[in-house]
Amino acid sequence: MTALAVAIFCLTYVLIAARRLRVLPIGRPAGALLGAVLMVATGVLSPAESFKAIDHDTIVLLLGMMLITAYMDQAAFFDWLVTRVLSVCATPWALLVVVSLLAGALSAVLVNDTVCLFMTPVVVTICARARLPMGPYLIALATSANIGSAATLVGNPQNMIVGSLSRMPFGEFLLRCGPAAAVGLLVNVALLRAYYGRALPPAMPPLEAAPARAAPPGMLGRVSVVLVLVVAAFFAGAHLGYAALAGAVALIVLERAEPREAFARVDWALLVFFCALFVVVHGLAGTGVVEAVWGAAAPSLDLERSGGVSLFTALVVVGSNLVSNVPLVLLLGPHLEALGGSPATGWALLAFVSTVAGNLTLIGSVANIIVAEGARDQYTLGFVEYLRFGAVSTALVLAAGVPVIVLVARVLG
Repeated sequence: MTALAVAIFCLTYVLIAARRLRVLPIGRPAGALLGAVLMVATGVLSPAESFKAIDHDTIVLLLGMMLITAYMDQAAFFDWLVTRVLSVCATPWALLVVVSLLAGALSAVLVNDTVCLFMTPVVVTICARARLPMGPYLIALATSANIGSAATLVGNPQNMIVGSLSRMPFGEFLLRCGPAAAVGLLVNVALLRAYYGRALPPAMPPLEAAPARAAPPGMLGRVSVVLVLVVAAFFAGAHLGYAALAGAVALIVLERAEPREAFARVDWALLVFFCALFVVVHGLAGTGVVEAVWGAAAPSLDLERSGGVSLFTALVVVGSNLVSNVPLVLLLGPHLEALGGSPATGWALLAFVSTVAGNLTLIGSVANIIVAEGARDQYTLGFVEYLRFGAVSTALVLAAGVPVIVLVARVLG
């Protein structure tokens, strides 16, 4: 049964990592769903065990944040954003800085994937209107969204899983990872300057005003208030998933209309993907293979020593790019308590490093792929073009951010 579970996991991983295989071009969500069904059909897991394997907290949180972001789009928030961004940016370089910092800040509050989904058209529109090269701005959006999302438990799916498994309060996680994410964003901006500062035009060309998209009167204000209240609930210690879902339901009630458009904007395929992935990873975890591998590596991963932190960071970076960051967090999370040092430090490092590792390559995170696919009609963001920046950014952000996490951990005790 162990060999069967490992084989199913490997098949699922190949279908996920390769996106689309010529032999079986079914894509990531269907590939994960196939793996989940095989785990049950072959007897590795019973149906009841498969249901229990799904982390419902993460799924509910993802659903709630997707609905809130959909209502932000209906309220023309992102159209308003285009106007505001252009009004404060006198130079292309200033625009690059604003795109980077804005993507990072929004991703700390909303899910980075949805931020990239809605901001990519914004960036493409601005660059097209200003006749600016799109590559630097798309790279800034993707890398900064990933880094900024590392700051909070609601920034990305792997952090949501960390929050569910560790039960760490929202505020404590922000204290442990927020400073590292802020430092990482500054490092990323400095690197953008080094790479693209001289290649950008010295001034913004005159732009014609774009037609504003109509939104229901007062909707932008209502959405903003609900979002602030949801974030306040996060800090107050409310259940993250139901706080987000309550915010979404509040918007449904306030708008007094059937939420068909909002539900249509939910990425249901992504939710299916995560549900199925929970089942596949649980099937592998039950074999004892992960425990055996972890048991061999754990003695060298003492997080009280700099050598242990460095080795842990390297393993998470490699693992995140081999099996993807969400499966890695699911596999390693239950074993962090066995490491030397504070478990909270281990959780913070796992969340931060696995998130930043997604910036290594264009296919390293879903957010990167969303940006590339969202811009493909106007610009082709190539693998090598992204790698030249992403690999260096990942190394420098980790080199700056990981010591900050360790330092904060020592201060907090």
